[in-house]
Amino acid sequence: MARLFEYQSKQLLQKGGIRIPEGGVARTPEEAREIAAKLGRPVVLKIQVWVTGRAGLGGIRFADTPEEAEAQARELLGTRVKNFVVDAVLVEEKLAITDEYFAGLVIDDAAKAPLLVFSSVGGTGIEEIAKDRPEKLARMPIDILAGVREYEVRNLIRRTGITGKLLLQISGLLTKFFRVARSYDARSAEINPLVRTEGGQVYAADCHFTVDDYAVFRHPDLGIEVAREFDRPPTELEKIAYRIEEKDYRGTFYFLQMNEDISPEEKAIGFNGAGGGGSMMSMDAVLSRGFKLANYCDTSGNPAAAKVYRAAKIILSQPNIKGYFASGSGVASQEQFHSARGLVKAFLEEGLDIPAVIRLGGNYEEKAIEILGLYLKDIPGTVEGYGRDDSPEFCARRMEELIKENGQRPHKVRPWEDQEFPEAWYSFATMTGAVYFDHTKCAACSTQGCVEACTPGILKRDEEHRPVLAVEPDAAKKGKCTECLACEIFCRFHEQDAVAIDLPIPGLREYRARIISR
Repeated sequence: MARLFEYQSKQLLQKGGIRIPEGGVARTPEEAREIAAKLGRPVVLKIQVWVTGRAGLGGIRFADTPEEAEAQARELLGTRVKNFVVDAVLVEEKLAITDEYFAGLVIDDAAKAPLLVFSSVGGTGIEEIAKDRPEKLARMPIDILAGVREYEVRNLIRRTGITGKLLLQISGLLTKFFRVARSYDARSAEINPLVRTEGGQVYAADCHFTVDDYAVFRHPDLGIEVAREFDRPPTELEKIAYRIEEKDYRGTFYFLQMNEDISPEEKAIGFNGAGGGGSMMSMDAVLSRGFKLANYCDTSGNPAAAKVYRAAKIILSQPNIKGYFASGSGVASQEQFHSARGLVKAFLEEGLDIPAVIRLGGNYEEKAIEILGLYLKDIPGTVEGYGRDDSPEFCARRMEELIKENGQRPHKVRPWEDQEFPEAWYSFATMTGAVYFDHTKCAACSTQGCVEACTPGILKRDEEHRPVLAVEPDAAKKGKCTECLACEIFCRFHEQDAVAIDLPIPGLREYRARIISR
């Protein structure tokens, strides 16, 4: 789920006709003063972070004057709160509150329906309310086809003890609340507290939305950069990785950067799992040997070789790791030779100089291990391939032994090298890149093995026995070329080195340049 900040959630409510306090977002102390001066009354300042209990953390302050607002903002901005560095505060009018309530909407997986929750007391977590004052809490599953009927909402609220005009006010608000949540594909939404003021008006004093990962593409106006549930803003490398996953649905590529600042002295490795359960077991194995994970990465669900290649390039954009450890499910249904080819291309381009232990258990694991051993035997770093019969614990021990043999040398990030190809080369676009052939070299080829290696069968020999497309270029671009990398690897090692596959990773060249310049 992708989280929204409080100010973003409130903007959605306001668009839906729900009253929110007046105010604005300040990113500098001076902006906080300007907002407070414009409001012309006492304000509350709230740090914009994805954590609960902000008041207890000192993240909610009050100010009676614009000058006080500026001073409070100066103290809040730039501070670290758990995994956040505060870069924004919400400056709002201070409400004269008489009563607090709770309203929430969550997807009930068991009922397979949205669940509307309301409590006539608020200000604390719903779990505490349910435990201490259950009579003040009511729940109602919603028929997704029929939607919310306001009389049903009134009945829900009435069960918590609220009647009269207030009942009508809140029922109207909750009906709008559901419509807003549904229109933005919210996985969960919460107004806590929903408040009544001395003037009898009802406001959403605080609000938080999470949006379904798979629906983010429908809401570009939300500005969500990474459709993942983080407890902090995504790192730059995570954003680069997500842009790959966002546009390529062939298997999974999940990347989470666990430590941005690895020192050369740390026992850190890059981690590449495959499948949730197997990856957890593999992480346990390396953590039990005292390793620190620079990242967590999952390439599963039969990803294209090109996707595994990009995952490896991103993992190897982290300086000071001592090794590359890949291990996941021992019975994966994916063809493991695709992953092997992706790693081969990445490790060759990187001139990998740290050890790598690769456990590729599953379909065609013997072929995958053969590919790793055959094509990576001459690079600086030692690469060992293993299968389902080799336990994660054994592989973790080998990782430790190889790192010691390598003298504990840390990985140095290499500059990104853009490939350039002469216009005369034969080429065609793929789903995420392009394939290039130097036909002048192909003339000396004795096997045309790249055509045989192309399992999808999109290559053929022309009248001069050169490899060309056997399908329309548009078909290759739409996925007929599966980006298996077999033609490039075969030609490089068994023929003329006349094939090159370009698989760009937007933003990685600039990212590496900044890492190297530090």
